[in-house]
Amino acid sequence: MPTKSNRRSIRLKGYDYSQEGLYFITLCCQDRIYRFGKVVKGEMVLNQIGGIATACWLQIPEHFTNVTLHEFIIMPNHVHGIIEISLGAKYLSPSKGTDISKERAKNISPQRPAGTSKTIGSVVRGFKIGVTKWARTNTNIHDLWQRNYYEHIIRNEKSYHNISQYIQNNPLNWNEDKFYH
Repeated sequence: MPTKSNRRSIRLKGYDYSQEGLYFITLCCQDRIYRFGKVVKGEMVLNQIGGIATACWLQIPEHFTNVTLHEFIIMPNHVHGIIEISLGAKYLSPSKGTDISKERAKNISPQRPAGTSKTIGSVVRGFKIGVTKWARTNTNIHDLWQRNYYEHIIRNEKSYHNISQYIQNNPLNWNEDKFYH
C-alpha cells in the first residue's frame, strides 16, 4: 500500500465550508516573495501581476454564482479578502452519494458537471489557478503561491467590522505586518 501523506489540515474539523457565511481569507505567495507590487507611503502600488490578481479576484462571482465579494486587498506578497457564500446559487451540485431535495435538484444545471464544489476551498483554488496560469504564461514565475490558505469564519458584525478595517488599513500598517520583511 502506498504511503499516505500525513499533512495536518488547518480547516475546522467537521465544518461545512459550502454553507452560508462570511469568510476572511488570506493567501500568501511562495516564500512570501513580493510578487504583486509594493507599498509606497501607505498605498499599495500594484505591478502587472498585482493587476491580474485584482482582475481574477473581481471575476470570482462570474465563476461562483453563490459568492459575493466584500473588502479585499492585494498586498506585495499576500491577498486578504472577505468572501460571502449564500444559498440560492444558480448552480448547486450534490456530493456523490448525497440525497438532495427535489427543490434543490431543480437548481442543478445540466451543463454544469456533477460534483463541482461550491466551497471556500474551490473558490480559493479557482482564484489561485487563474493568477498562476497568467504568471506562468507571461513571466518566468512558476511557483507563485504557498500551499493552502488561511481562513477565519466571521461569526458576528463586530468581527466583520474589525476584519474589514484591518483589510482597508493593511497598506498603512505594512511595516508592522507579519508578512512584511
